[in-house]
Amino acid sequence: MLVQFREVNPFDIWIWFKFSTVPSQREKEFVEEAFSSWFYLGKLGAFNAENLQVQDTGLELSYMSYDQDAYDKSLKALMHNMGEFEYEGQWGRCWFDLGTSDAIALDVIINALAQISEEYVVIEELYIGGENSDWPVEDSESRPSFIYDN
Repeated sequence: MLVQFREVNPFDIWIWFKFSTVPSQREKEFVEEAFSSWFYLGKLGAFNAENLQVQDTGLELSYMSYDQDAYDKSLKALMHNMGEFEYEGQWGRCWFDLGTSDAIALDVIINALAQISEEYVVIEELYIGGENSDWPVEDSESRPSFIYDN
């Protein structure tokens, strides 16, 4: 799966994915469930890089000491909004407001989609940010209209 980053505004970001063929309803559901699960974890503050105590401990986790108050001491890292999925031929897209969630969130969804692509439905390309010139985002009803207000 080719992964490319284009212009990224975390408060107004499109994630685009191209399947190897026009996806079936079941194939769309695999991808949508991954994104929905990712988004709900983000709304709950799961992608907070300031509080990665287990990751930062290393390999030996047995009997590690966990600071119960560390989450409260860190800045909140919450995703704010998610649009509806849209499809056109082999392409799919979804709009997100990633809020203050940390960049680790993007690593997590990329890893999940790579595994989906290997086991369930082939995703040839994944674009983070920007837009496709042949599918304008202004036509979308997926994201709030205030995004276009100047």
